[in-house]
Amino acid sequence: MSEAKEPYKKLIIALSIIIPLVIALLFGVKIEGYDFTFLPPIYASINGITAILLVSGFWAIRNKKIILHQRIMKICLGLSAAFLVMYVMYHMTSESTSYGGEGFIKYIYFFILITHILLSIAVVPMVLFTLSRALAGNFEKHKALARFTFPIWLYVAVTGVVVYLMISPYYQ
Repeated sequence: MSEAKEPYKKLIIALSIIIPLVIALLFGVKIEGYDFTFLPPIYASINGITAILLVSGFWAIRNKKIILHQRIMKICLGLSAAFLVMYVMYHMTSESTSYGGEGFIKYIYFFILITHILLSIAVVPMVLFTLSRALAGNFEKHKALARFTFPIWLYVAVTGVVVYLMISPYYQ
């Protein structure tokens, strides 16, 4: 695909590398004196709302409600950005919480957590390329990529809630 058809390709690739690296680096930074321990239920709720809105956006486009679909997807992007900011704020100011479950459930938790993390990294370029194709008016390519982006983004949103629910009893 030529640069003209993917005008934001280099920017999306750069952001897709920079965002996870910056987040990983920021996890090594601890800022004392702030209490953001109230954030996990908020950003878990944001994940839940995002999941509901993703399904609503899918319904809207299936029913040819294009403007509604666009609005919902913009809200999903904003919620995901808000989630990311809150998630980083929490982890920069709070000690990590260890999962305290035992037995088979511990393996389930770590499977969900690891797939959630890996797919949350992978979904960044997918969402950005899907968005850029829509903005460029390349709706066939947008639709083709959205078929993959939607279920992965939905999985990340839903498993964000599941991870929170599973680890929340172990918060200090």
